[in-house]
Amino acid sequence: MDEKIITIFGSGKANEADGDYKVAFELGAELAQAGFTIANGGYGGTMEAAAKGANRQGGQVIGVTCRVFGSSANEYVTSRLSTDSLEERLGKLIEIADAFVVLPGSTGTLLELAKVWEFKNKGFLQADKPVIILGEFWEPLLSLIAAKDSKSRKYLKVLNSAEEVKNYLLNTFSN
Repeated sequence: MDEKIITIFGSGKANEADGDYKVAFELGAELAQAGFTIANGGYGGTMEAAAKGANRQGGQVIGVTCRVFGSSANEYVTSRLSTDSLEERLGKLIEIADAFVVLPGSTGTLLELAKVWEFKNKGFLQADKPVIILGEFWEPLLSLIAAKDSKSRKYLKVLNSAEEVKNYLLNTFSN
């Protein structure tokens, strides 16, 4: 398997006591153990958690930061890409990814999910770039959209654990 980059989207507000932080840490660790490089926004919350998990396994972490936020990447990022705008940042996270994992989050994560989902829906993202939803957080939204566009869910894979994500990606990229 060539080096594959998995972009992880999630909340910047989660802290170490939150379940979302723990799930992101496990996800980063599982993906790094499997030889994947992870990419994310490079700051705090689940971005930090996933980076920390990957870093503890010796994995590579790409942090795509944004100059308008004015802060530096978290300490677990091994490679930093700096962009000028939020739009450019999201574009870079999409461009470099071989797959996407969406964790619970707020409006920023919703924007990220919506963009990759719509790009898949309209055929702008390569068919071999999976979009994975980790957990049930987004289920009400997925069901609401599916009620209006029944075909939209076929572009998403909902999984329940970091290990399932790792196994799914290993299987996907070994074919």
